[in-house]
Amino acid sequence: MPDPRPADPAAVKRGTTAIDMRIYKAVVTAVMSHRLPPGTHLGEADFCELYQVSRTTVRKALQRLAHDHIIELRPNRGAVIASPTPQEAREIFAARRALEREIVPLVIRHATPESLKQIRAALAAEDAARRSGDRAAWIRLGGEFHLLLARLAGNHVLLRFMGELVSRCSLIIALYETPGSAMCENDEHQDLATLIEQGKVNQAIHLIEHHLLAIEARLHLAGQDRKVNLAQALKGL
Repeated sequence: MPDPRPADPAAVKRGTTAIDMRIYKAVVTAVMSHRLPPGTHLGEADFCELYQVSRTTVRKALQRLAHDHIIELRPNRGAVIASPTPQEAREIFAARRALEREIVPLVIRHATPESLKQIRAALAAEDAARRSGDRAAWIRLGGEFHLLLARLAGNHVLLRFMGELVSRCSLIIALYETPGSAMCENDEHQDLATLIEQGKVNQAIHLIEHHLLAIEARLHLAGQDRKVNLAQALKGL
């Protein structure tokens, strides 16, 4: 599975190990797949048992997740998956639209046969997940498609910001989505890829903005309240 987040050299420098990075990536992937909805409690003891590690290792992963706004560390409650407010949701989507309006022209400017091949391969994987009925994989791959574009833009700062925004948007969608709705239409991704291949900058910018506005418009403010088994949510990650 592709790494859904860009590497963080600063985190490595601070002593990040393979196991706490594995915990970090597992939680991010579970959030992007909507396996861990906002408000889910993350017990340190559960992670210790699941990964056979110390609380110190778990706390390193949780601190990084908190730094990236994926979780909140609350007094007397511990770690919970973050629950963005409606106002925060609007601000996050506005920031993402602004970022992706900059990313798309860069993808077109730096396009190569190899980068276009990567885009089509990502779309094929997304479509396969949709056709197989694997909603969790489809949602995750939809987010990773946007991260792929950020990588292909060739700007590491934009990529780092996009990593955070895509994860936070996944939280927002998990909290506010209309049950049963398809939040990221595969046809729009296909159309965007075609515009990128054709070098149509203005049309591609218009489409990505419409795409994100449409996702935001399908959200509602009645959050979904359900209990989650942490071991089941992280199974296989």
